[in-house]
Amino acid sequence: MDKKSIEESISALDMLDCQGMFLKDFLLTWDFSDDQIQAVFQVAEVFRKMRLANLSAKVFESGLAISLFRDNSTRTRFSFASACNMLGLELQDLDEGKSQIAHGETVRETANMISFMAEVIGIRDDMYIGKGNTYMRQVAEAVQAGYDAGILEQRPTLVNLQCDIDHPTQSMADAMHLIKYFGAKEKLEGKKIAMSWAYSPSYGKPLSVPQGIIGLMTRFGMDVVLAHPEGYELMPEVEEIALKNAHTAGGSFSKTHSMEEAFEGADIVYPKSWAPFEAMEKRTELYGRGDIEGIKALEKELLAQNAEFKNWECNEQLMQKTNGGDALYMHCLPADISGVSCNRGEVSAQVFERYRDLLYKQAGYKPYIIAAMIFLARFSNPGRKLTELAEAGKKRVH
Repeated sequence: MDKKSIEESISALDMLDCQGMFLKDFLLTWDFSDDQIQAVFQVAEVFRKMRLANLSAKVFESGLAISLFRDNSTRTRFSFASACNMLGLELQDLDEGKSQIAHGETVRETANMISFMAEVIGIRDDMYIGKGNTYMRQVAEAVQAGYDAGILEQRPTLVNLQCDIDHPTQSMADAMHLIKYFGAKEKLEGKKIAMSWAYSPSYGKPLSVPQGIIGLMTRFGMDVVLAHPEGYELMPEVEEIALKNAHTAGGSFSKTHSMEEAFEGADIVYPKSWAPFEAMEKRTELYGRGDIEGIKALEKELLAQNAEFKNWECNEQLMQKTNGGDALYMHCLPADISGVSCNRGEVSAQVFERYRDLLYKQAGYKPYIIAAMIFLARFSNPGRKLTELAEAGKKRVH
């Protein structure tokens, strides 16, 4: 990777209006302008090119990155760690079981105590509708209050590593994968992407991935089709955002209860299971009441409901309905693979195996996206800082 290519990517960043990202938390993609979204892609691309050229992107000589995962994670957890390491930050994971949270420590107190010398806090809280994003905003308010009161020397940036509403690091990495696959963001215009529900033998998968996809891809002039069986609706306010985005960008947003119809002529397919919005709301209510038996009964009910739609599987027969029969298959991983990880699942083993390498590449963009989100929030003149890094030419590995 030559120096000129890196300089060209930095020059493209300088043409964008992204000043409003400085010291701003990254919680929902639709909180950001088109230029700001593009800035994340540009910075991520610079970091990717620098790594390929064996150049260090270490902009911090010290500083903490705090991670809090309230749900299991592999890709996002290690992507956050990789991003922070690349920038020179030391990662510390907050294990709530080993903290004073179990003893009744408040959100405000915890947020301030973990934020000394911290540059960024990454949080995953996606289990309960109405809780995750709200918690992130409570942490944001707490650290802002701590900074305003002079308790914190700096105000750490919050990055949403998945909540109940959106999964911005995932959808942004997915979008970067599409940009690289098709050659340019402009080439996404007019492309049809099918964001489809798919059968899973498990219960309670978050809505944030499909919501993140329809909330972001509609901004690129794409024809976004949301497919799911009746009863598996997403949050209506996110669907409204998708409709507004499509109208503004010149694309479209439509819905269907047919997986076959969604796949017809599609350029990209994204079959992924999720739980019904109303069921997730009910689970939140049961959780709030501490009704464990009620949660178990709901789980049994939803597993039975899922089982009615085992034919919602991405297989070769369905893939043949796509544009040219070779649409790009996407998944946030791990996928429920029929005959491999389960008897019947979201995708056939044949389809998954055919796209395995591309799926891993899709996941591989996430560390760069997260690093870009952090970087843009911590430096008021990102173009100049990137130029300094590139000109310094410090080797990552000597």
